[in-house]
Amino acid sequence: MRILVIKLSSLGDLFHALPAVHSLKVGLGAEVDWVVHREYVDLVRCFNDVSRVIPFYRDSFFTNIQKFLKELRGNRYDYIIDFQGLLKSALVVGLARGKTRIGPSFHREGTGLFYSVIAGKRDKTRHAVEECMDVVRLLGVKELKEFPVRFPEKKLTEKRPRVAILPVSRWSSKNWPTKCFIEVIRRLQCINDASFFLMGGPDDIDVCEEIVKAVKVRITNMAGKCSIVETGGLLKEMDLLVANDSGPVHMAVAVGTPALVIFGPTDPARTGPYGPPHRVVRTLLDCQPCFSRTCRREGIPCLSGVTPEKVGEVAFEMLKSRR
Repeated sequence: MRILVIKLSSLGDLFHALPAVHSLKVGLGAEVDWVVHREYVDLVRCFNDVSRVIPFYRDSFFTNIQKFLKELRGNRYDYIIDFQGLLKSALVVGLARGKTRIGPSFHREGTGLFYSVIAGKRDKTRHAVEECMDVVRLLGVKELKEFPVRFPEKKLTEKRPRVAILPVSRWSSKNWPTKCFIEVIRRLQCINDASFFLMGGPDDIDVCEEIVKAVKVRITNMAGKCSIVETGGLLKEMDLLVANDSGPVHMAVAVGTPALVIFGPTDPARTGPYGPPHRVVRTLLDCQPCFSRTCRREGIPCLSGVTPEKVGEVAFEMLKSRR
């Protein structure tokens, strides 16, 4: 049996689909091919259950359409499963060769016309991992809440506990103030031999340098120095990740590193770190969750209301439990 999985992006969403894909791989004894945006190809190659990764050229689709179709239509699939539910992913469903086309309960943009069956009933109060599991329930196989992934080993000499700090997300409205991250690091300095690692992309270097200059502690700035795959290997060597709501949080979940996440405009019930021992810190305002990239209120109160004292307290608890 061969299955085609279509989950094009984003970083966190790819990990949300992973337990469902693992359940299908094991339960059906299937070979799994996965279509994903080109920038995530190397990441999906790290997923244990995936036999073949097919890149989707979103920025040059028509230039590469012949190449894409040759790879996509090289196999005939028993199940074509769309975990994205958008028009571009449904178009891939329509172009692929297979018998049964399964769409997600949360499909939109008129994509229901592309599917032969919809998995589950629409329920946006659930975690994204549970939404993806609808396909597993539809096909009657055992649910396995696991994230099988293998990243290249990252050897570190810094002493434990190792604390990773991820101070920047893709939305400005999800970014806890930099000064608050600085204060949390200062509060955790009292832990003997603790090592700190700043993480982020090339655009986050300046923020991370600001943190380095503000704290007098053993700290390594890895911003802009790691690929996505290397980030996974680095996170595996951490004892705790303190972060905004962002994709690497779900990488930490997959490799078993406890994540402490500050939430503002988004909903942790939907996209928070999945399962124990992970923790979320947030305020409770009447405007939450707004799911907005820009805040109409001064100072982003849903984030400014989260105190370094509270985050530091929870971080201490998590590190104590880890040790």
